[in-house]
Parts: sequence; structure tokens; C-alpha cells
Amino acid sequence: MKLREIYEYVVVRGMEKDPRGTNAVTRDLELTRKKYDNLKEVEKKEFDVESLVNPYSDTRILFGDPETEVKRMLVGIDIEAGEVLLADRLSDKGSKVDLVMSHHPEGKALAALHGVMHLQEDILAQFGVSINVAEGIMASRISEVKRGLLPVNHNRAVDAARILGIPLMSAHTVADNQVTSYLQELMEQEKPDTLGDVLSMLKKIPEYAEAVKLNAGPTIVVGTKERRAGKILVDMTGGTGGSEDAYAKLSQAGVGTLLVMHIGEKHRKEAEKNHVNVIIAGHMASDSLGMNLLLDGLEEKGLEIIACSGLLRHKREE
Repeated sequence: MKLREIYEYVVVRGMEKDPRGTNAVTRDLELTRKKYDNLKEVEKKEFDVESLVNPYSDTRILFGDPETEVKRMLVGIDIEAGEVLLADRLSDKGSKVDLVMSHHPEGKALAALHGVMHLQEDILAQFGVSINVAEGIMASRISEVKRGLLPVNHNRAVDAARILGIPLMSAHTVADNQVTSYLQELMEQEKPDTLGDVLSMLKKIPEYAEAVKLNAGPTIVVGTKERRAGKILVDMTGGTGGSEDAYAKLSQAGVGTLLVMHIGEKHRKEAEKNHVNVIIAGHMASDSLGMNLLLDGLEEKGLEIIACSGLLRHKREE
């Protein structure tokens, strides 16, 4: 496959599993097109035209000719200069790496991470929070994340890839949409009664079962195994953690349990204060599940995948 085809494939798959639904994604792209069309010519030169067809600012080709033929990829959850050097070393040893794919964004995709956080507003609305309230409580958090990224030296891995001539891309929200959709559908189908039941379900999934062996398996951080789960919200997409103010609104909307990749202590305390149970499924395991759901399709198209940097590779059989 060409690099361009791989990129287009993951974007399409990301849109297919977007928790907002295809109509909301189409609306997002249409609004971006209108914004672009209304810009002055000098402003259009600075505009990220890729956003006209890809609604996920944290998923981009970061370096490389889009027409590059790819047969073997090195794929990891986090790709830094060390992993780029690993790809170069593998090529020297006879296993040529044509593309390095990162889950967590680097370069311009990291600098624009805050752009995908608006997705969380629609998810909150789907679970009963008024959209005006959802947009209001997310606004300050999105600004906070944007400011926090300003001083980051985000282009280090991209520079390493450029110097060594190795194509590099990131696939973040497109993969997070996969794991969110997968687990949300599972919870709604199986309707686990207690938090203990949720843990048991997760541990039957290969990525989480492997994480248990690595002491990084699913953990209850608010609640107990005996507590009833109630309505479960899988909160694993939308860039990064949302607003601390969301827990009170979710509690009022009837959400009983949050199933997350990770949670900060301030957020955990807010959830506890508002009597919302929280299960941390595990960061690397959840990211691996999302990536694997993308990688299976690419592997079926003939690509060879070398897993590294925290990726727990598991291929699902049809």
C-alpha cells in the first residue's frame, strides 16, 4: 500500500466508528469547509487544508512522500526519536521499515491535539448533558490543553524521521474511536450488573488479559466490585481528559459508571464526590485495542506490522 492509502484508510475507519455518528462528522467537515471558504487568501495559506477531509487534527502524515510504497511498518503507542532509530537499525539488519506509525500524536498532530476535544461535547450530550452546558464546561478545558501544548518540543521525533528519511505518521483519535465504540457496544449488549462484572468482561479481552500479567490491568478507582454499574459511559476518545465539571452533570444525567483509559487525581475526586463509579481499563491496553482494530485491516491488505513501544499486538480472527 502507499502511505497515502494507509492514511486515508485509518481516517475513514475513524469516521465510521466516531461516537457522534456519521451525520455529526459530515456536519463537522461542512462547517470546516465554510470556515475555509470565508477566509482571506492570506489566511488560507496558513490553513490546514487536510482538515477539509479529515476531522481529526491529531491524525496526520508527519513526514514522508504520500506515494511511498509501504510493505513493513513499525507501530507503537508512543514514538520518539529512540523508536525512529530502532526503525533505522532494523532496516540496517535486513528488515526494512518503510513507515513508522505512532498512536499518540507527534509534531503538528500533537500541537493540534486540542482540536479533537470538541468531540467530547457531543458525547456528553448523547448521555443527557445539555449541549450548551457541554460546550460551556469544555471550553475552558480545551483552552487549558491548547496553552499547555504551546511550549512543548513537539517535533523531535519528526526531525529524527526526516534526518533518517523514514516516513512517520500518527493515528490517534481514529484508533480511540475504535476502542470506544467496541467497548460501548459490548457494555450495552452484555449489560453488566456490578463493577466486578465489568472487570470480568474486560479481562476476557486479550489486550486487557495481557495487561493483567504486566500489572497494568483494569482497576476500580471509585467504587467497589459489589457496587452496581448502572448506565456505563465509555470515555476513551476526544484527545485527552475532559473537564472536571463534567462529573456533576453526568451524575445528574443518570450515568453510574465511567470506563476510562486513565484519570487524573483531581478528576477522580470529582467523580467520587458526585457518586460516579470509575474503572480504569488501562492506558496501554486500551490504546492497543483501538490500534489493533485498525491494524487488522491493514494486515489483511498485505502489510507486515512490527509492534513496539507498549503496543500489545493481537490479531482478531473473523
